[in-house]
Amino acid sequence: MTYRAPLNEFEFLFRHVVGFEQVGETERFSETGSADLVQAILSEAGKLSEEVLAPLQRSGDLQGAVLENGVVRTSPGFAEGYRAIAEGGWTGMGASPENGGMGLPMTVATAVNEMMGSACLSLQLNPLMTQGQIEALEHHASDALKAIYLPKMISGEWSGTMNLTEPHAGSDVGALSSKAVPNGDGSFAISGQKVFISWGDNDFTTNVCHLVLARLPDGAAGTKGISLFMVPKYVPDENGEPGVANSLRVVSLEHKMGLHGSPTAVMEYDSAKGWLVGEPHKGMSAMFTMMNNARLGVGVQGLSVAEGAYQHALAFANERKQGRSPIDGGTGTIIDHADVRRMLATMKADVFASRAIALSCAVAIDMANASGDAGWKARAAMLTPINKAFGTDTGIRVSELGVQVHGGMGFIEETGAAQYSRDVRVTAIYEGTNGIQAMDLVGRKMMDGGEAASRLIDEMESAVEAARSEYADLAEPVWQSMETLRETTEWLVGQTDLNDRFAGAVPYQTGFARVLGGYFHLLAAQAENGEGPRTKLARFYIKRMLPEHAGLLEHAKQGAADLYALSPEDLAS
Repeated sequence: MTYRAPLNEFEFLFRHVVGFEQVGETERFSETGSADLVQAILSEAGKLSEEVLAPLQRSGDLQGAVLENGVVRTSPGFAEGYRAIAEGGWTGMGASPENGGMGLPMTVATAVNEMMGSACLSLQLNPLMTQGQIEALEHHASDALKAIYLPKMISGEWSGTMNLTEPHAGSDVGALSSKAVPNGDGSFAISGQKVFISWGDNDFTTNVCHLVLARLPDGAAGTKGISLFMVPKYVPDENGEPGVANSLRVVSLEHKMGLHGSPTAVMEYDSAKGWLVGEPHKGMSAMFTMMNNARLGVGVQGLSVAEGAYQHALAFANERKQGRSPIDGGTGTIIDHADVRRMLATMKADVFASRAIALSCAVAIDMANASGDAGWKARAAMLTPINKAFGTDTGIRVSELGVQVHGGMGFIEETGAAQYSRDVRVTAIYEGTNGIQAMDLVGRKMMDGGEAASRLIDEMESAVEAARSEYADLAEPVWQSMETLRETTEWLVGQTDLNDRFAGAVPYQTGFARVLGGYFHLLAAQAENGEGPRTKLARFYIKRMLPEHAGLLEHAKQGAADLYALSPEDLAS
């Protein structure tokens, strides 16, 4: 499939919308955040995505990964595509230079990951998982483990996975039964079965490094008694090179509706040798480092698919001739029709909103890492679930609209429109379902009494004030949406029964994202300073899509009583 990297969009958002200049002004990112370097990096990543990865998208779907005699065989061309990623340094782009990484800001890495995901999501998932593991090891592993694993993972020679889920323990990670028994030499024997392991194995890296959650003999029940272990496919020898095979295996690969090129494995560990990462019984805090990295990345995966699906649908709409044009001077193709134009504008407007939210979340992470400021940390923590959910929901909505733009041809696999919809669907489920993200937002993230949300709303309203005189027709509805968001946030914080918050968590999270989208579109219109394409798109979003926030936020305030008034018997009747 063809793909065009949206380099101009990244440059515009970095300069005018998400505040990336703050990142470049910090001591930590003063060199890697410079405009010229960032532009060069994104340009190279764009070429890689367009020329090397995009041609693999369709072939990976048609001929997915398979398990043959215990060996995972990846899709044709994936090994070469992965090699190009590794040789370009993209696996370790955010890692510390001390370990061989580029030390790039998360904001830049996020843009790179978006482009690679748009080009070939199945393959991009591999380095994304490794990037998360690199961050977890940098924060929590011993110096000895770092010395062995980080250089190989940053170079792309080795890849990484995350092993949380078990057949009987999905979102309830604390119910896991995997065990870790001390071997007496500083290592541990890890036993258990894990499911849904993305890229659990491959045939193009020399080692696969699994971060596995398991319970020590003295570990308490629940999440507080879980520890984290590094369990490699091949045990490193005295020189740090892959040695003897470890006691682990891929039991099977899942048969999925999409992401066929990404092998999703059932993994079995039979007294496999592993090493503790972080402190005993503190595995969840270490794993959350990787999970939060992945949650930003998965939200961007949804955005990636949305961009790819939009480009695919736009190209089709510009070529497909059907019916008589309803407008003078039209193109003669279906893009002349009002409903097709509506769908394309909806897709483009939501892609912009999702991209702005993702990059703003990344900026907050960069500022928190560079400054250690508690306010930036709270901002990053709050935007992470919003980005994950809205980005993946956007991918699902936009890819579905992409099928609709194609009409009957969208239901035919040969056009490629359906693949976007199939590939993206899981992103709203893995790395914590979007419902769990919403519960986290209204629960843990509101433990500050809504302070982080209030600060963000205050900041946005101050910026909207500056636009009221020149862009009154756009600024006023954005302002009103922020006031509704503030009132709903205050209502949620006032609920002592968490279930009343949870009942409206998803509409609140979606409504929050809708308001953020209106704000970012307004900033884009201001920066354009004229009736250009971004201002026209902002008007479309603010007038037609932003009003959805009102119903969503009203829904959020209804509590749980009416949900439980419907008994299981009522639902079955």
